[in-house]
Amino acid sequence: MGLAVFTHKGGRAGNRLFYAAYLHAACLLLLVVACLASPISFAADAPLAATSYKMAGDATKMRIVVNFDREPDVKWFLLRGPHRLVVDLPSTKFAINAKDVKARGLVRSVRYGDLGEGTSRLILTSKGPFAVDRFDVLKNDDGNGYRIAVDMSAASVREFDAALANQALTTGSTVSPDKGGRIGTGPISNPGHRFTVVIDPGHGGIDGGAEGLNGTVEKNVTLAFATELRARLAAVGKYDVFMTRETDQFLRLDDRVRIARQHEADLLISIHADTIRVKGLRGATVYTVSDKASDPEAQALADRENLSDQFAGMEIKDDNKEVTDILIDLIRRETHSFSMSFAQTLVGQLSTSVGLINNPQRSASFKVLKAPDVPSVLVELGYLSNAKDEAQLLSADWRGKAAQSITNAIALFASARAGAGTGG
Repeated sequence: MGLAVFTHKGGRAGNRLFYAAYLHAACLLLLVVACLASPISFAADAPLAATSYKMAGDATKMRIVVNFDREPDVKWFLLRGPHRLVVDLPSTKFAINAKDVKARGLVRSVRYGDLGEGTSRLILTSKGPFAVDRFDVLKNDDGNGYRIAVDMSAASVREFDAALANQALTTGSTVSPDKGGRIGTGPISNPGHRFTVVIDPGHGGIDGGAEGLNGTVEKNVTLAFATELRARLAAVGKYDVFMTRETDQFLRLDDRVRIARQHEADLLISIHADTIRVKGLRGATVYTVSDKASDPEAQALADRENLSDQFAGMEIKDDNKEVTDILIDLIRRETHSFSMSFAQTLVGQLSTSVGLINNPQRSASFKVLKAPDVPSVLVELGYLSNAKDEAQLLSADWRGKAAQSITNAIALFASARAGAGTGG
């Protein structure tokens, strides 16, 4: 390439001319090679593309799926303060719809972006502690690209801290536990755990609940009673007691379940005071969860309570097969057995102090009772549609008697659980 026209004539001038021509030809050769190779080089250096992002689930369990144009080299780890799942990726172009990353369910916020030096990051901030049940990198069935699929669920602080400790020992490479090995173990695997009760005052905020004949609003009745019950349980000194809300606050039904799970509750008691069209019907009722309602009245009540989320425009649609499967999976036989046992004990205690309706132990498909590992009951204190019940619900003396009966039932239940070696 031009080298043949030069001959070496000796001397410094000749040497300079020869080497200049040589370097010129070499540069031309390198330029040609670079031009030929550049398309391949640019393709190899192109950033990874995140083509879509999807979330499904609720405040107790979520699945996150992110699609990529090719297989991503992924590293993930946990952080707290707040509780976060951090996913590190190679330099990535995020072509994600902003609506898809809007906070929902267990995920409080989603952030992503470029960190520089060839690294990008996706950060999922949770509503409190959580567990990563699975984290998979999978090839799409149609052969077009890859995806990461993450299953995360509400967990206790203890479980999250254990995952952090495991992460530290494995230099950030966290291993997802088998699903069956984590759900349902809760307090049983924690010897230092005190019997824990979560009290759930029904409704709140924009969702006032039922309204009595004289204008009494259910959300106020439930909060007042829950506060009384908490004080009596705290006075016993043997329990850890929490409330899902302490103010006039709206909470989604699945958030109430999440709070119970994150506290590793041994018992969730949801407090309500409904209205009914049947004249003269009054008295307290204790409900447990069941796919099939015990009677039409119980089904009607569950339907009304399960609509609470619509008050803030946040209806949960269970027609998603994935979510439906999750909810069905959450109804555990052992937990249901404990719920039934406590309900029976509670009915016995309430019968000595307050009036009960006929067949006071009933069941229906209440969303708030569907925690997988927390025995749960819903207590209807009475009917605001009945003038006598409404007056009782506003009476401090009556609330005190009812709260004491529930406290006595909890003491019996906790003692039985401790005797069986399952916490307390």
